[in-house]
Amino acid sequence: MAHRPDSRDLFPTGVARLGDTRFCVPAHWPRAHRFFAPVAGHQDPLLIAETMRQAAMLVCHAELGVPLGDAFVMWELRYTTAAGQLVLGDDPWDVMVEVNCSDVRRRGSGLASMRVDFVLRRGGAVLAVCGSRISCTSAAAYRRLRGDRSAAVPPPPLPALAPRTAGRAAERDVVLAPPVAPGRWPLRLDTGHPTLFGRPNDHVPGILLLEAARQAANATVPGFLPVTLRSDFLRYVELDRPCWIEATTAAAGVRVRAVQDGEPVFTCTLGGPDA
Repeated sequence: MAHRPDSRDLFPTGVARLGDTRFCVPAHWPRAHRFFAPVAGHQDPLLIAETMRQAAMLVCHAELGVPLGDAFVMWELRYTTAAGQLVLGDDPWDVMVEVNCSDVRRRGSGLASMRVDFVLRRGGAVLAVCGSRISCTSAAAYRRLRGDRSAAVPPPPLPALAPRTAGRAAERDVVLAPPVAPGRWPLRLDTGHPTLFGRPNDHVPGILLLEAARQAANATVPGFLPVTLRSDFLRYVELDRPCWIEATTAAAGVRVRAVQDGEPVFTCTLGGPDA
């Protein structure tokens, strides 16, 4: 129900209803995930974004009656945490996710869109405060919307940026190619990646775009830890057309955007501990 067929990538462990639009989702974060690996002694902050995504989908399917075949888009995603809350330590990483749905809009009897806010807690302390806006489309409507895009064939993966520059340990986890200009990288897609492409997809997954933003931030400011993140997904990013990731520094941290066919398709501002 969280759209993760491999249990190694699944973090929620259940769901309970607290009210008409309020829910509680317990989750467990591994200490050494195959992709969301620890960063300099801290849990990977993108575990927050992925847990948000999975918790929202679980609530929609299990509690709000959304059919399993329906398609989701998370148009906005933001979180705020603190580096001290992410220190790996020795204790288990059991996380409680409080989910609050608002501005719920329906299309007939089905869910069309809503805002979803989250508070992640660990041991009773607030770990992160988060928000998102999602939409839901029936399987039939999605097929009409996307047409023949499901048949799009992406090119072979481009050469990878040096993993250390991207803040990764393994080349297979790098989603940027070497820069073509300062602060500008081609997006690198490997549809065989077990986590980023854990299920068939006819467009670039949102979590991959967030990872591209994080890697661009690390390439711009080495050792960057994104404790705040504000992102907007402007339209589907196609698998078979070049996409460029651009990064600039700002007072708020690092601003990143993805550009495809000459148009911005994704924007993200990432803030570090000192931003």
